[in-house]
Amino acid sequence: MSVKTFLKTPSNKVFFVIVLLLLAAPLFLSVFRINLLGKFISYAILAMGIDLIWGYTGILSLGHGVFFGLGAYAMGMYLKLEAAHGKLPDFMAWSGLEKLPAIWAPFSNPLSLIFIVLIPAFLAAVIGYLTFKNRIRGVYFSILSQALSLIFVVLFIGQQAYTGGTNGLTSFRTMFGLPLAADNTKYLLYYAAVFLLFIVYLYCRFLIGHRFGKILIAIRDGENRVRFSGYDPAVYKIFVYISSAVIAGIAGAVFVPQVGIISPAEMGIVPSIEMVIWVAIGGRGTLIGAVIGAILVNGLKSGISESFPEVWSYFLGLTFIAVVIFMPEGLVGIVKKYAGRIAIRREKKDKTAEKAPSVN
Repeated sequence: MSVKTFLKTPSNKVFFVIVLLLLAAPLFLSVFRINLLGKFISYAILAMGIDLIWGYTGILSLGHGVFFGLGAYAMGMYLKLEAAHGKLPDFMAWSGLEKLPAIWAPFSNPLSLIFIVLIPAFLAAVIGYLTFKNRIRGVYFSILSQALSLIFVVLFIGQQAYTGGTNGLTSFRTMFGLPLAADNTKYLLYYAAVFLLFIVYLYCRFLIGHRFGKILIAIRDGENRVRFSGYDPAVYKIFVYISSAVIAGIAGAVFVPQVGIISPAEMGIVPSIEMVIWVAIGGRGTLIGAVIGAILVNGLKSGISESFPEVWSYFLGLTFIAVVIFMPEGLVGIVKKYAGRIAIRREKKDKTAEKAPSVN
């Protein structure tokens, strides 16, 4: 796809501008702010995955933090072993272990980072097959996804010796031999995050821009009609669910080196609901709305919580309520609505000018 073809769509133009601004951000922001913005970009990647299944397919997942956490833990396990230099990680020694568990052994090799993709994909494939093949959908699927989130949080907290328990994994020092505390490494991680944001956007845009995307929208608007037309909605839903889970896993892997910690709290129900709120505020079913919503909401969260930490949760709740009541299509929906009105007015004005008799 050429740049000219890519920029034909208004939303692609907006995304391209956002990417350019993100690439230029290190020229104006401090290293601390760049590191923070890198975290927001990981959230934007995650939000696109949620928009893919919720905005375009109508599958509301309230447990997507699980896939985000699994990708993050896969990255964290590699970084933790790299920091240990062949020794037993500190939290394992504190828990009484004397030998590296077999489940940790593969993560001593950089090639193990493929698990960032494989583990979320496998779990999503199993859950997707069991639920979508049995035609479980709507609020029932949302409840099941919340239960999944709760199960994994309890599991990871309970396995202190293997997962770090409540504290999770932290104290990462290097990544591929590069010191994470160095400014140059932080800039490299930031640009890598922007690059992955662009790649994930292209992938999502490719899916929804072809016949596959039209079927996803048809499933969202009338699943039974799709089935009667000769398609199996379960196959499409399983595939898009796996794709969304993989995107969430990648986002988690981007998140860990930026923040320096991953704990079971990131896999909980509350973070999973917040992820959905980002998409709702930005505008679901647009992709660009997910990116804008994730970066904007978390940017406001950071700014407001620095001065008024006790007010932030109320602000987020009120914002979500306001969006649901007054802006059901999100910020992008409002822009499209007013842009459409302006276009209609211009068209009417042009027609009126054409009908007006010319004065000789």
